[in-house]
Amino acid sequence: MKRKIKISEAEWEVMRIVWNRSPLSAQEITEKLSQKRPRHPKTIRTLINRLVKKGALGHKKMGKAFLFLPLMDESKCAMEESISFLDRVFGGSLHPMIAQFIEHQKLSAEEIQELQKILREKK
Repeated sequence: MKRKIKISEAEWEVMRIVWNRSPLSAQEITEKLSQKRPRHPKTIRTLINRLVKKGALGHKKMGKAFLFLPLMDESKCAMEESISFLDRVFGGSLHPMIAQFIEHQKLSAEEIQELQKILREKK
């Protein structure tokens, strides 16, 4: 069985940038992350190195720079994180989680229709 990779909140920010546009150098990742919230470049390089060690990012050498690319599919990673959240917070039970979100979030008519469509298809 393949080992699940745990990604921290800060690492998710790096992964989102790489999923959006890769391959990227560490400098490019640093620039993109700094547009959202200032961070020290050394901190970002530490996050990148952790993701490489975890197997979430790969790299290839281009000239003097390393270019980083995702080794994990974004949707698969999101699904694994969702299941982990469901297990931790709701004891693995989907019903209370969905009810909690629906009751406390504002949904547009389009979102309600989409949810109804998904439920009809699951029957």
